[in-house]
Amino acid sequence: MSARNAVGFAEVAMFSSRVVVVGASAGGIASLIELVRQLPADLPAAVLVVQHLAPHHPSDLPSILSRAGALEAVHPVDGETLRDGRIYVAPPDRHLLIEDHHIAVKRGPKENRFRPSVDALFRSAAYTFGERAIGVVLSGALDDGTSGLWSIKRLGGVTIVQDPADAQFDSMPVSALEQVEIDHIVAAGAMGKLISALIAAPAAQASDKSDDDVRKRLALETSISSNGDAFAKGVTDLGDYTPFTCPECEGVLIRVKEGRNVRFRCHTGHGLSREALLYGVVEKVEMRYWDVMRSLEEAAMLLEEMGHTLDTNGESRAASRFRENAKKAARESRQVRDLVLGDDALGGDTLLEDAARRRS
Repeated sequence: MSARNAVGFAEVAMFSSRVVVVGASAGGIASLIELVRQLPADLPAAVLVVQHLAPHHPSDLPSILSRAGALEAVHPVDGETLRDGRIYVAPPDRHLLIEDHHIAVKRGPKENRFRPSVDALFRSAAYTFGERAIGVVLSGALDDGTSGLWSIKRLGGVTIVQDPADAQFDSMPVSALEQVEIDHIVAAGAMGKLISALIAAPAAQASDKSDDDVRKRLALETSISSNGDAFAKGVTDLGDYTPFTCPECEGVLIRVKEGRNVRFRCHTGHGLSREALLYGVVEKVEMRYWDVMRSLEEAAMLLEEMGHTLDTNGESRAASRFRENAKKAARESRQVRDLVLGDDALGGDTLLEDAARRRS
């Protein structure tokens, strides 16, 4: 965090502007369209949006949202000044952050296996705008946005989630409802009018909960999301070391507590919720099973080829031993394949089903 940004929370009191930060994932584009459709052209606030999309393909989301409502939506450039009445959409594979009254577009460490990250945006809004921030979680899988929404609430801002019954994928709204004190639960079609009404009303007074420890943590984590260098910046001060390793880089994970919630950061800067960590670990296990299966198949082919060469050279007894070992490697490969592809295999689909049952 720059020296200029270190005083951003105090400086923002000089501005009348509010900020609305919105996070969405699977099924979120339809919800975003419904939201922006109702926002007026003279909205006295900036709107920043993170929607999880493919990282290496151009995004048409700004043009989609511009056509949907009265506000212009753009992919911002790094360092751009926030303007009321404009929608800023995170570019693919870049974090969208607020630093002072400016926008930061950065390729920092992934969080919850995504870049851009909803949580990273929300934390930066909570730090810079405090009680003037409005956080919105829309349709999406898993739990990105929960931690950031907790930070917004902790520093006196307003929290909104899409009604889970109205969301195409309800995991993100339900996760937020389970772990954060939510101010408003509404359908996407009613969200724009609610946001306009909240902005028209005076912002709440700074909360007594706005303690310095939370602000210091948010400053640190926003800086990490911006440009990494987590260990040198003191990421180890965020919590206790755990026996877990980061599925992104295999660095040691530190446990970070937020109210009832627990999440993790590694010393290189990657951030993970418990669900995201579990998915990453399971995915890594499956990848290693495939590596074992491939290695066994390669061993079987090589042993078979060596057996053929020995046969050609008239060494039939040695050739027979190589062929027997080739059959053994092939049998072991099939066993691993059956384990990976079997109905009882632990995988992402199984975890999604378990999460859905838990939340139903």
